[in-house]
Amino acid sequence: MSRNFSQVKSNLFDHCLNQVNDRIRTIQEAIDAAQQAANNETKSSAGDKYETTRAMMHLEKEKSTHQLAAAITDKQALSQINVRPTYETVHPGCLVSTNKGLFFLAISAGKIKLANSTYFAISPSSPIGKLLFGKGIGDSVDFKGNRFEILDIG
Repeated sequence: MSRNFSQVKSNLFDHCLNQVNDRIRTIQEAIDAAQQAANNETKSSAGDKYETTRAMMHLEKEKSTHQLAAAITDKQALSQINVRPTYETVHPGCLVSTNKGLFFLAISAGKIKLANSTYFAISPSSPIGKLLFGKGIGDSVDFKGNRFEILDIG
């Protein structure tokens, strides 16, 4: 991997941000739909059905609200990341090349394919993120029976 990580990190960051924005939009639409359904539900003579439906809508809205809070937290984490600098040790915004793969330390966004390469967007608070954080080129960490050797950091 070359030392010019700037464009790759920028593309990975944009991918993560787009993913979070899409999640926020989808969750907000689900919350709005649940609220609309609750508002439109009329009390019928079958009172138990009405109460059950309202309870189910309330649970769905509550679940979506928790998902929305998590997505907003991810967006806030991304707002704290500067992908421009390169570092000597692993920090948020770094691209880390290991013998086991390429990791972008930002948010947990899973596998990302860009320009014939596969990257894994991971959170600094994830188990592997915690192990890599603060390490430098040549360091290694053991995770789930595998040794990850840091080959390069950008």
